[in-house]
Amino acid sequence: MTKEKFIRSTIILMIGGAITKFLGMFIRVVMTRLVGLEGIGLYMLIYPTFSLFMTLSQFSMPTAISKIVSEDTHNNKKVVFTAIPVIILFNLFLIGSILLLAPIIANQFLQEPRAYLPILSIALVIPFDALSNLLRGYFFGKQRMFPHVVSHILEQLLRLSFIVLITPYLLSIDVVYAVSGLVLVNMASELLSIGILFLFLPKNFKLTKYDMTPSKAHLKDILEIAIPTTGGRLIGSIGYFFEPIILTSSLLMAGYTNDYIVLEYGIVSGYVMPLLLMPGFFTNAISNALLPVISKAAIQKNYIYIKKKIKQAIFFSLLIGVPYTLLLMLFPKFFLNLFYHTVHGATYLRFIGPIFLLYYIQAPLAASMQSMNLSKEMMFDNLKGILIKMILLFVLSFLHIGMYPLLIATTFSVLVTTGGHYFHLKKVFRA
Repeated sequence: MTKEKFIRSTIILMIGGAITKFLGMFIRVVMTRLVGLEGIGLYMLIYPTFSLFMTLSQFSMPTAISKIVSEDTHNNKKVVFTAIPVIILFNLFLIGSILLLAPIIANQFLQEPRAYLPILSIALVIPFDALSNLLRGYFFGKQRMFPHVVSHILEQLLRLSFIVLITPYLLSIDVVYAVSGLVLVNMASELLSIGILFLFLPKNFKLTKYDMTPSKAHLKDILEIAIPTTGGRLIGSIGYFFEPIILTSSLLMAGYTNDYIVLEYGIVSGYVMPLLLMPGFFTNAISNALLPVISKAAIQKNYIYIKKKIKQAIFFSLLIGVPYTLLLMLFPKFFLNLFYHTVHGATYLRFIGPIFLLYYIQAPLAASMQSMNLSKEMMFDNLKGILIKMILLFVLSFLHIGMYPLLIATTFSVLVTTGGHYFHLKKVFRA
């Protein structure tokens, strides 16, 4: 029964992921063509900040809830309602932080005053994103993947509609308003997602006063998972946040112009990386289905079963990753022109493509570590990878090799992080 659930969950997430990934890619193409290189460059410049606050806003509560619900040893309704007030209070703090830090991040860190308004827009999005993902965590724990798939698809369709209808008007005012609109559209899509997820609750679903009363014991269990997991993700998001800051500062000191940096960074982050990350829907589907299955098996100490599932996850991740990467490397101009109507970034794509074969197996390995209470080890793997990336970004920028410091630093970061995950899991099975 568990095996059937795992396969069914994976297939549902794969199909849903393929649809949402296609829609997401189409949305990115539409965005790129609507706002142009300048707009997408500005959007990608603030995106690491957006990503950082999105990671913070969730505080890894969805992962913690998914793991706890899958173990089926708690009052699951109480677990969710213990997490909700904590998430809301924490997000209010984050909103205040964004209001205070927005001018500093835009003017001093990114050295781009036009980034101020888009960064402010992030404050309106993060609480809704946190709540929708918290509800998804509950459904993942129950191994009910269909609600997530439906909500994600409809969410993407709403986002696409808003971008097509609103962006041209905002662009006629100023590119800054258009980029801010691209951020704010996420608020509407997350609201829709929350509503849809509530509709998927069972018809006989009932809440008592006891269920809705937060529990200190439940909160302790949630935080024991959420804090180290957040630490690992936060390290990655902080690294991503500082990436354009270090890169911009270093390249400016090396003699490059701000226009060159925004343009080339936009090409790498807006064109090259999205193409390479496209199989992410597949590996994420495997990871989300894997987490509750391995969590339950870890309680039973069924390590033979766990090892088998991890091997399957790696095999299926590479099954799509290898041919996809080969196609991108052989025909980079074709795919860039197909999706973005440009050939900018073809050389970058060939250079960094091979390392993403390791990146594709990183998500299943990370999900396995979380399921087996190895979140601290995962956090230190991420820390080592990010530190190496930041050091290389700074040092290599002075070699006058354009945007290649970013590609080289990313390569070493993936090697260190994925390698660390693999050796930690191998150590567990040897014990």
